[in-house]
Amino acid sequence: MKTIKIPGLGVFRQESEDDWYCSEPRHIPVLGDETCFISIENYDEDPCQQDFHVAIQNFLLIDESVIRAVEQDIYQYYQDCNSCFAPSDEEFIEIAAPEDIWEHIELGGEAVVSRRFGGDEGIYISLSSYCDWEEEHGLLMVFKNGLTVNMVGSCSSYLTNSDAYADEKLEDVIYRSTSKT
Repeated sequence: MKTIKIPGLGVFRQESEDDWYCSEPRHIPVLGDETCFISIENYDEDPCQQDFHVAIQNFLLIDESVIRAVEQDIYQYYQDCNSCFAPSDEEFIEIAAPEDIWEHIELGGEAVVSRRFGGDEGIYISLSSYCDWEEEHGLLMVFKNGLTVNMVGSCSSYLTNSDAYADEKLEDVIYRSTSKT
């Protein structure tokens, strides 16, 4: 398989016949220094590969405060999922406060770097993680240009809520609640 060397980031290996490349596991500060693979999607054909390099470098520089800043949004996602169950149900998970949410999340082992098609056509990094309250769909956190979390919710291929709901007014919405309140 083909390999590419990205200055300052190291060697990435092509994982399949597709245009995907994957790094060796790296320690990622935003994930509490957990180890994570970084995968790049549609790299070879991109006219501005430098954008990927910048987003990955940004992602490697941010710390846990970036995801802590969206814990209220993640907590709202938990509440929406948990509202489907009664406290007596086996699936019901009790999390008392937003800051307790982290005890119920196993941060992902792969960060996928993609260019958004449409909208700002920027580079986004998607991190799928396991969470206790939504075992099937997990928790998705998307980082715009590798710097800030711009979307949380269930795992999907969308990079913004604007794209997910085909609504430009949701461009800056981090979590779109499903609750009726």
